Amino acid sequence: MRVELGPHGPLPLTSPPPRPAGEHAVLVRVELAGVCRSDLKEIVGNRHGVSQFGHEIVGTVEESTLPDLPQGRRVGLDPNVPVARSTGFATRLWAAGPATALRDALPTLPPDAPAHRLVFGEPLACAHHCLTAAARHLDRDLAGSRLTVLGAGTAGVLIAALAQTRGATVTLANRSTDRLDFLRRRDAVTFPLHPPSELPADTADITVVATSFVHPDVLTEALRLTTAGGLVLLYGGTAPGDTLPGLDVDLDTVRRHELVTATRWGTKPLHIGGSYGTTPADFPAAVRALTDSPELRVERLVTHETTLAELPTLLREQAAGRPLGKTLVTP
Repeated sequence: MRVELGPHGPLPLTSPPPRPAGEHAVLVRVELAGVCRSDLKEIVGNRHGVSQFGHEIVGTVEESTLPDLPQGRRVGLDPNVPVARSTGFATRLWAAGPATALRDALPTLPPDAPAHRLVFGEPLACAHHCLTAAARHLDRDLAGSRLTVLGAGTAGVLIAALAQTRGATVTLANRSTDRLDFLRRRDAVTFPLHPPSELPADTADITVVATSFVHPDVLTEALRLTTAGGLVLLYGGTAPGDTLPGLDVDLDTVRRHELVTATRWGTKPLHIGGSYGTTPADFPAAVRALTDSPELRVERLVTHETTLAELPTLLREQAAGRPLGKTLVTP
């Protein structure tokens, strides 16, 4: 069984996924999958870019034309590597393409680590890439930096938690208090949680905008919080043509091309930088963090576990609301 995204929303199918055309192909039996906010954006049609529907997985290779990806190997999925694939919301997933691309798209996972932890590999790889971009834009290590993350969804939590393991002093902020209260109840983080309005201006060396979208009011808050000479990093979604009055920056271009530009907000000089996607180095780094850093309390973010049969209804409900925490899918 699999759940694909059709023109009218999530569609359950009982037929096996067809093998995509490609030089090589790998069939993966899916052990566990996670629902990403980008999946929900695709359902409602407000995500720009190539479809990545059903991409957070832990699985095992069942068939392969590549000796480097033998039967029995445990793998994840990096959706930013261009290969032909079927949905990861399935009992089995096909991926096909050149050998090098398949090796990058199906990174190896440790055989004995819990799937409920490894399923966070892809979102944590994105968090790792975000922090690597921040360090590159400022040309310095994050250790000792004051870092504020705006947006306390899964992405924001993972960015903040990973930054803390790298020696940054971290604050996580969210405009609505329900996400902050959820994290407190779950004891999911060990750094301060605040509404942005409670935070003093000019106190963050780096402010990461990790909300679902980079809305003007959130970006304005980030600009207020960032110290002179600091960095506002765009991680949340943008669309072509996005700008902010008073800020001479093409937000979507900066984010998608991972640029950094010096600008001013009023009289304050600062930098606006972007983070988009991952590189092949990010997934192994995320897996190392998941296996070596118990202070990453990712399992405490899980709020729902469902089956493929129940998934289409749950996806529609979540796309229409504001789900808290992470939903996992057992095929």
